[in-house]
Amino acid sequence: MAPFWSATRRAAALWIAVAAGSGSGWAAEPGGRDLGPLVDIAGGSFLAGDPEGEADEAPQQAEAGSFRLMRLEVTTGQFADFVAASGHVTDPERSGSGYVWDGRWRLERGADWRFPEGPGAPPAAPDHPVVQVSARDATAFCAFHGLRLPSDLEWEYAARGTDGRRFPWGDEAPGPADRDLANFGSLRCCAPDAGDGYLRRAPVGSYPRGRSPFGILDMAGNVWEWTASTRPGRPGRVILRGGGWGNNPYCLRTSYRHDNPPHIGLSMVGFRCAAGPG
Repeated sequence: MAPFWSATRRAAALWIAVAAGSGSGWAAEPGGRDLGPLVDIAGGSFLAGDPEGEADEAPQQAEAGSFRLMRLEVTTGQFADFVAASGHVTDPERSGSGYVWDGRWRLERGADWRFPEGPGAPPAAPDHPVVQVSARDATAFCAFHGLRLPSDLEWEYAARGTDGRRFPWGDEAPGPADRDLANFGSLRCCAPDAGDGYLRRAPVGSYPRGRSPFGILDMAGNVWEWTASTRPGRPGRVILRGGGWGNNPYCLRTSYRHDNPPHIGLSMVGFRCAAGPG
């Protein structure tokens, strides 16, 4: 089973630091640290898709309801608190392996959320986005806090707003002089690149210039994010959004999506939680 997108279309991701946004509330983590602000996103109409994108990105008018979304991706430290409080065991821990990207995807024995590249590699940093968690693990984390994963439509609306922008910051893809917009890979497909300051994951909120119209950070790059939606025509596959640290700019677009089975973990996939009507 080959995880992720085709080898011709990999994009990289940008990191974004905390920036001003809509009004927000805070989600408290039982027995641990809080989850940071959830931004209030007023519902609205927007043009989804991209005329220059994939077949499933055909432009269409869409309507999003009001909801709330975490300003930042869930960190390894927050996930550690959840595990300590709940006793949760992730799918990669149960299976004994997770997928690791090093120019290609390979199944690495012992890779999990504590050691995303495997037991012989450095441990995950507490302020980096948690990875090597499945869609089911992400759902369990959100439910523990009375939250949920955002839908595919909600995610795109939060990333692009009402003006149809191709990237969270606007219509222009990042070039050599724009490495402060996000944490992503090489400009040509497809390899990790440290030109933005980080070869792999970066601390959440490190790239404020790349924020979305609602002030949401890391909607492009750093790590892909699980959603609550399944891929039409691909039963049992859950949609991922946002691109990651090993991708080129094509996959950072607000309309681009990929999918994976809900039970696997990968070193370039994390999540954030939502609240309110789905």
